[in-house]
Parts: sequence; C-alpha cells; structure tokens
Amino acid sequence: MSDRYVPINKGNYSMDTAEREQLFETYRGEGWEVEYADYRKKWSDLAKQQVVSDYPLLVDIELSSICNLHCPMCYTITDKFKEHVDTTRMDWDLYRKIIDEIGGKVPAIRLSLRGEATLHKKFVECIKYAKESGIKEVSTLTHGGKLTLPYFEQIVDAGIDWITISADGVGETYEKIRKPIKFNDILDKIKAMQQFKKERGLHRPVIKVQGIWPAIRDQAEEYYDTFAPHVDLVAFNPLIDYLGNDTHIEYLENFTCPQQYQRLVIGADGLVMKCSNDEENREIIGDIKSETIHQIWHGEKMNAVRALHKRDRGFMESSVCKKCYLPRKTEDEAAEVGGRTFTVKNYVFRIQVVGK
Repeated sequence: MSDRYVPINKGNYSMDTAEREQLFETYRGEGWEVEYADYRKKWSDLAKQQVVSDYPLLVDIELSSICNLHCPMCYTITDKFKEHVDTTRMDWDLYRKIIDEIGGKVPAIRLSLRGEATLHKKFVECIKYAKESGIKEVSTLTHGGKLTLPYFEQIVDAGIDWITISADGVGETYEKIRKPIKFNDILDKIKAMQQFKKERGLHRPVIKVQGIWPAIRDQAEEYYDTFAPHVDLVAFNPLIDYLGNDTHIEYLENFTCPQQYQRLVIGADGLVMKCSNDEENREIIGDIKSETIHQIWHGEKMNAVRALHKRDRGFMESSVCKKCYLPRKTEDEAAEVGGRTFTVKNYVFRIQVVGK
C-alpha cells in the first residue's frame, strides 16, 4: 500500500498557532485520553492499511437534511438536491435504534451532514441519549443561529463535546453568505458561549470556527483576530465544487479514499450513503430502517466500494468519486496571519468565488 496516496482529513485546515492546535486536541481527549489516542491513530492507520474494523470509528447521523439559510454556495438549496434527497428530520425511534447498536462500540458520532442539525426538535435529547449510551465524542456542525445562551446551556448539560460553527468571513461578507443571520448576532453568541465555559471552568465543548477561504482571504487577519479570543480553534476550507459546476478536473496519482475504513454516513431518512461526500444520495449502500450498522459496514455494497478504490484509478468508475474533492489535485497559496504563515491548498481549476 506504500505506493497509494490516502489523504487523511483533507479539505479542512487550521489557521491557528501550533500551541492552540495542541490544546484543542488535548481538550478533545480530556477524560478518555488512552481511548482517544487509539481512536485518532486508527483514523489514520486503518485507512492507510485498508483494514476494516468491526465497527466504524465514526458514524455521521444526519438529524436534519433541512436548512433555514440560503447560502449561495450550498447544494441544499438547489432543485437537483431536492429531487434526489428526502428533506426531513430523523425519526426519534430510528435514532435510538442506531445509538442502541453502536453505544460502547463506536467512539464518535457527528450529528450533522447536509442540513442544520439544531432544527431537529430533539437535538438536546439526541446528545444526551448518545452520551448516556457510551459514545465518547458527540460533535456537530452548525451555522450557530440557534445557539442562544439558554440553548447552549442545555446542550452542554446534555454532554456535547465539540461544536464547529460555520462563519464565512466577517461583517458584510458574512451577511451576504450566511443569510439571514447578522454578523454581530453570531459573534455575540460565540462570546457568550466562551464566557459561559470560562465561568464554569469547562474545556468542553471545544468550539471551532471555520469558513470558506474566498470569504476570508481579503480579511484573514481580521477574521482570526475577531474569533480566536472566543473559540478554541480557527480553521478554513478551500472552496470545493459544492454546486457541481466544474468540467475540467485534475486528479491525483494513485488516489485511494480513506472514508470506507473510517466512517459510516446515515441520512435523515435512514438511507446510508457510501461516504460523507455523496450529497445527493447517488450511491446508497444500505437502509438503517431494515439493516444494522454492522451488516451495512461489512455488507456487499460497502465491500464493493472498498474493492473499487483498490483498483488503479478505480474511483473514476464512480460518478460521485469523480466529482469529489478528495482525489483532486491542489495548488498552494501562501497566506499569513499575525506574522505566521500557512498554506492554502486550493483545488486546481476551481474558481475561488462563492456561488460559482
């Protein structure tokens, strides 16, 4: 396998200091240090060695495929998405079925995928049920619009471990993208959350803020200086082809996808996607309503996905994989914040304009 290229955690990058990055990792593993270290090691090793564990390391559970924002770069607002995906919220009994199987067997779950997870009416109960069932790390990705202090207190008490807030740019730039949220409103919410954690002496939930690079590039210093004092980590994503517009794509040599050795992805309707990047349910590998996680993880369809990626340029046989950012070549752009340089890995031939 040494000649294969397996990108681990490609697409999301820190613009923070090494010290803060290390502290973020320390806080993530606080209270389950040995198991956390094992989990993170396996996240890389299983993918690179192509070893199938008994259960996935992470299960993505989409509580809601509905979102109440209208971001110009987001596929969820397109007619094509609505044609292929049943926009809904996950049934509570179905959620409990998932957790009942994986509690104590899967170290981490992520309560988000395409929509806005906090729109699920039992979001707080979902966190609590998972934690009480033995899930060590419960995380979510959110636009943060619902995170008032009273609501934040509820999800902290329920046991949430990690919150990532999408904040694309500052001021007017943010407001043009994250309609209808106002920038000062989201910033005030983040400040209140940090103050609450400080008053309680809490390290978790760790809070990460991230945005797409084109929304940050011209105000990178201001972006970092605005958020860093109030969150645990500041990160960014190079703009990917969310809307499926790219016609010319350059691919990596000897690419093999890591995801089918790391995670299983369940949509709000119970359908299981082969990976977290199949936004339109193009390649369904199971249905959690009638199958178990274990059956799907070791099933014929998931094994076919693994076999495909073992073939030379096998990913080109899949329409989903061909459009994915993981096998795409990148080109480096140098950036600087606070006298600290970091590299932005933009995708070759990807227009870095929001909504394009």
